[in-house]
Amino acid sequence: MNANTVLASIKKRQFKPIYLLHGEEPYYIDFISNYIEKHALSDAEKGFNQTILYGKDTDAVSIVNAAKRYPMMSDYQVIIVKEAQNLKWDKGEGKADDLLLKYLEQPLTSTILVICYKYAKFDKRKKLYKVAEQVGVVLESAKIYADKVGPWIDEWMREQGRHIQPRASALMGEYLGTDLSKVVNELEKLMLNVAVEREITVSDVENNIGISKDFNVFELNTALAHKDVFKANQIIDYFGDNPKANPFVVILGAISTYFVKVLKYHYLSDKNPQNVARVLGVHPFFTKEYDVAAKNFGRWKTFQIISYLREYDLKSKGVNAVNVEQGELLKELIFKILH
Repeated sequence: MNANTVLASIKKRQFKPIYLLHGEEPYYIDFISNYIEKHALSDAEKGFNQTILYGKDTDAVSIVNAAKRYPMMSDYQVIIVKEAQNLKWDKGEGKADDLLLKYLEQPLTSTILVICYKYAKFDKRKKLYKVAEQVGVVLESAKIYADKVGPWIDEWMREQGRHIQPRASALMGEYLGTDLSKVVNELEKLMLNVAVEREITVSDVENNIGISKDFNVFELNTALAHKDVFKANQIIDYFGDNPKANPFVVILGAISTYFVKVLKYHYLSDKNPQNVARVLGVHPFFTKEYDVAAKNFGRWKTFQIISYLREYDLKSKGVNAVNVEQGELLKELIFKILH
């Protein structure tokens, strides 16, 4: 079950007695729990019927006692346990697992119990997990991989009824990382500053988020793919002048990810754009660029580049390169890639 399906049921007021929200990515856990907190009860009902607890400040006895109460002048009461990973799940007599399990075997249908277990997966072998699946909703908010952030942005924007250029979403994905809450904050900023009827462009990203549309790792990879020596050196000179905004480790990671995809492209038997996009995890808009890169860098050269990247990762950590500035290391690396 995904977050949109869960939310759709909640909007229809088809509530379950338990929502176990868990996983390494906190965005969807907060997304669902915040919606329930804001919309399950009216403002008048919340005073007597909504309880917010925190894992480190509560225990299973308090949670179960609260859950067993009946609502006052309302059809439901809401109990939200935030940071539930901090509960003493397996410690001592009356541990959380056992007490919550006993409650869930006969839950009150008038209670909406939301357990927010963040930054880790709840143990699926536990009986509590299985019972929660049977009587309520269990949602795992899985960690998103870096190469999936761009497509995730595209989908999120479509859900908002907005449009963003593939290059703009890819650029944001490259720079903002995998923290979806941070990504959404920046997207909301963009939507406020760009007219509803207009597609969000790379220039909008530059003007509102502060990512340079011309001098970034995304453009560096494009310059490398086309063997554009002048453009590549322009970009790395810019990086050298702005080291804090362009950490070597981030640049190296982005180039590594790119050339691993180029290597995968070499071994694809079906180079249809849709298949390439699916296998490489990129927008179909970018598949032509991988074709260009593969033509400019054969299999052997691509293997060699990946070896260089490992070498310079070690050098950046002081292995066989003492007191060498990272800007100089980057210039050496780019020269070896291009020649």
